[in-house]
Amino acid sequence: MDYAILTGCVLVTGVVLAVLAQWKGWKPSLAVALAVGIGFRVLIMATSAADTWQPVDFVNSFKPAGEAIIARQDPVLESNGGWHFLPTIPYVYGLLLWVGIPWEIAGRLVTVVSDLILIPLVGKLAGGKDASLRAFQYACNPLALLVASVHGQVEPVSLVFGVAAFVVARNARTSRPVRNAIVAGLLMGLALCAKSWPIWLVPGMLLFLPDLRSRLYGFFATGVAPIFFLVTLPIGAGTSLAELPEVIRTIGDVRPIIGEWGWTAIAVGGDWTLNAELARYGQWMIYGTLLLVGFFWRRADPIDFTIAILLAFMVVTPRLGAQYLLWFMPFLVARPTRFAWPAIIGTSTWAAVGYLYLTQYTAQDWAMLHRPWAMSSIILLPVLVAALPWATRRGDSSALDPETGRPRTTVAATAQ
Repeated sequence: MDYAILTGCVLVTGVVLAVLAQWKGWKPSLAVALAVGIGFRVLIMATSAADTWQPVDFVNSFKPAGEAIIARQDPVLESNGGWHFLPTIPYVYGLLLWVGIPWEIAGRLVTVVSDLILIPLVGKLAGGKDASLRAFQYACNPLALLVASVHGQVEPVSLVFGVAAFVVARNARTSRPVRNAIVAGLLMGLALCAKSWPIWLVPGMLLFLPDLRSRLYGFFATGVAPIFFLVTLPIGAGTSLAELPEVIRTIGDVRPIIGEWGWTAIAVGGDWTLNAELARYGQWMIYGTLLLVGFFWRRADPIDFTIAILLAFMVVTPRLGAQYLLWFMPFLVARPTRFAWPAIIGTSTWAAVGYLYLTQYTAQDWAMLHRPWAMSSIILLPVLVAALPWATRRGDSSALDPETGRPRTTVAATAQ
């Protein structure tokens, strides 16, 4: 990466501003938050687009998916095995390439615009007197800057629809429950059209809905967009009917890539590799852990429930790319726990080393440096466990101080 020092300075500036805003009690207007967010993201997008280094998947997987759409070919089958999702985003890639925008900008434009929309959505998700503070803090979030503006990974696209679904679902508690449930489900379905991981957001969205009837509407509405984009592949992408089973199989195929993060990095010495056995054990660990988390946080606020699900996933998952760590960021920024900022800063720092430092090297040198970097992620697992919303698992979220994530000190308790 040619602009690592500049990018690093922007990231540090973002962290300092976010922490100062918390410490000083700043509540910048939405216009200020958007101005800061746009400035940071556009600057890093411009330097990343001009850089001689480009992320491998950004060039070899995402770009071919967009080019396939222009050529009326299936983006899943014609992207060198790199696109394992529905064609929703490749349609946008194809449109931007068709109008002549260079790929280095076009591929990132999708994620940067989505991440900017997330700024006010995080404020809406937080609600109350801290809404503007949380929006500003997300505008400064260092990991969001890296994922959206450097990597061009599509997590922000999934998140913009997923967070919007939460906001709409919460409105169902006060008015038009069925209508809001349907809209929330449709939005969550669009999140699933970008990537498959937002399946972990669906339970939290359903918990926001007030009754069984609205939850059923929300659940079935979630499937509408994915089914639509799948069955219209022959029209939108020129996929033949005979190819559809292969497309479905490819989308459902999860490659057992391990060694990048956590316990599997320790198990394989930090080597980025394929290991079906460890990946299978990890999948069972995910299912078991999330069932336990779902049980213990079943009475918590749906946002706290979702934070617990996503953080627990990060702790036990056998496979992870740095962009996965963005999954919990909008929720944790909107509703910070006691150890939220150690988790945000710690994971952002770890990811930044991968994006900014390791990219200075190639081939053998990169592999040598990757090993200690990947294994060092084990240090972050206790931090993520500490950042879980422990105090809300019994559902008494009103007893928490939103500034600290700690239980409120009542007059009676102080007297004692």
